[in-house]
Amino acid sequence: MNRTHPQPPIALTIAGSDSGGGAGVQADLHTFAAHGVHGTSVLTAVTAQNTRGVTAAEPVPAGLVRAQLDAVLADFPVAAVKTGMLGGDALVALVAEYGQADRLPNLVVDPVMVTTTGDSLYEGDPAAYLGGLGPLATVLTPNLIEARQLLGRAIDSVEEMREAARAIATYGPRAVLVKGGHLDRDGAAAVDVLWCDGQMLDLAAPRVATRNDHGTGCTLASAIAARLALGHPLAQAVAGAKVYVTEALKAAAGWRLGTGRGPLHHHHGRKSAAL
Repeated sequence: MNRTHPQPPIALTIAGSDSGGGAGVQADLHTFAAHGVHGTSVLTAVTAQNTRGVTAAEPVPAGLVRAQLDAVLADFPVAAVKTGMLGGDALVALVAEYGQADRLPNLVVDPVMVTTTGDSLYEGDPAAYLGGLGPLATVLTPNLIEARQLLGRAIDSVEEMREAARAIATYGPRAVLVKGGHLDRDGAAAVDVLWCDGQMLDLAAPRVATRNDHGTGCTLASAIAARLALGHPLAQAVAGAKVYVTEALKAAAGWRLGTGRGPLHHHHGRKSAAL
């Protein structure tokens, strides 16, 4: 018997490619699919990487990035957008151009500047993220390292994370999520701080003992975008995305897909009689 499935909402990722499949566009598309959202993509860079690190990276020319954006946005009713690796000021400005034209709804900005393995992925002025994309973002999702770069200050406690969220919020995003996964790695909980619509919330989850955390930030940001595309309220979308990532970390804890820091299990909740 044929069953008609409801049409999925559409999300767009604007990010780099990870040849190892754990982060970047690959992680974003996995996450969209896991949420029942159709994923579209605009590649900003091609990287040679695996679980041990990045060995090479080349940016996609701005003209080709623009052509991809035009192709997707001219045909698909995109409901949410996530940005990842933009590489430098030129692509930040290009994305801002489309945001200012109201073509990037529910914009989730993950200011990717360094990989989990410590490789630099941004060669511009970190403040360009705040000045260019801050006023356009529905939510900004820096981790501790990125928040320090954006603000040029030390952030070494949950209270300083709250102060950082307030500071970043002055640039105009509706919400700021400062991720605390790099803080107190021996602690029992991973605490993120969410400033949303003038309120401050602490989002805590049990810390997962795993080396497989490659692409965690990409996955969290794209899960937020997927949930916004599905119509979830913003704070609920962020909190639900954090639960999804925690479960994805748990599900992949025993994996050894490479010799380094492996990916999450993006489809941990998938159930299908056909598979």
